[in-house]
Parts: sequence; C-alpha cells; structure tokens
Amino acid sequence: MPETLTKGEIDSQTDPSVSKQYDTETPKDQQIKEFFKFVDGKKIGILSTYRKDVGPVGRSMAIAKRSGPDFLFLANNHSKKFSDLSDNKEVQITFQDSSNQDWASISGTAVTTSNSDPRIKELWSNGTKAWFGDLGDGKHDGSADDPRMTLIEVKAKYISYWLHQVGALGFMKEVGVAAVSGKVADTGVLRELQGADLEQARKM
Repeated sequence: MPETLTKGEIDSQTDPSVSKQYDTETPKDQQIKEFFKFVDGKKIGILSTYRKDVGPVGRSMAIAKRSGPDFLFLANNHSKKFSDLSDNKEVQITFQDSSNQDWASISGTAVTTSNSDPRIKELWSNGTKAWFGDLGDGKHDGSADDPRMTLIEVKAKYISYWLHQVGALGFMKEVGVAAVSGKVADTGVLRELQGADLEQARKM
C-alpha cells in the first residue's frame, strides 16, 4: 500500500521512492539467489563502457556465462569497446524486464584476455560466427580460434536491483492511489549487493 511521506524524509533530503522500497528484511543469501534467478532469465544485457570526451557508451551484448556475480562476454577485439577499455576499465551492465519493470545494474571492472584463453572454446557456439563473418582465409572465420575472438570478464563491485511485488493491475492501483492521496507508491523491493555480499555470492 502507498506510504505516507514524512517531514523527516524532506529534512534529510531522502528520496522516499528509494527509502520506502529499500529491502532491509530479506536475508542476503536470498537476495543473492533472487538476483541470480533474475539475470539468468536474461540472455542479453547492455554493456556500457566509458569513452574519452563522450562518456558512457552502451551496446547490447549476449551473456556468455554468469560466474557468481561476475559476467563473461565473447567479443570482437576490433570493436571500439576495446579501445574504451584500454583507457578505462570501469563498466556497467544493465538488464530490464519491460513486462514488469524489474531491473538490475552491475558496476564493475572489466578484464580482457587474448584468444589463447581456454574459456573461449568452452563458451563459443556455432551461432557466435554470425557476428564475426568468415573472410575465407582459414583464420578469420568466426571460430573459437579466430584471433578476433576475445573474452571480456566483468568483475562486479556493486549491484543494485529492483523486483516487483505487485501485478500489473496492482501497480496501476498503487500508483493511482499514491498520486491522489499524496502518499508514495510502494510497488517492489530495491536491493544492494556490495563488498562482503559479492564475496559471498562468489562462493555460492
């Protein structure tokens, strides 16, 4: 149900839409498992790098593998994202489900490897070739041995995510009542994973 805005939230310059949905009750191990469940249902995420004189630059990327709170991507080392990463290793991965507004944001540090990384052969699939093409020289053929085929590993440093707690009709009712009453809509739970939480997630 919508919750009352308090003077204390105004005086402390608190964003009530955050504070009223921030989850302090669910155990961290359950929060981690529910984060895993959400992202494992998404095959595609937006990987954002930081480009000099531009700022954040995002692109759609297929997830090759999730390893705990960390993510692996197969990528073409001729793409501009690699020049971005040579200047700044800080990246962000985002996911969103437009059907229910659930979302997740992962801030982390990217590590790139050479084509000799054995994990490339483990993660490569025939469909990967469609994004590389075949030059016909027996080398640049989109295979796991193609020298362009590279691995980006994102090590998470901070994760935030939001999960809905009401259905579509409940969401509309919650927002409508809040708008009319002057209260604050409470439609889901907002969670953070950082530091010790992420180390715990790597052991699960």
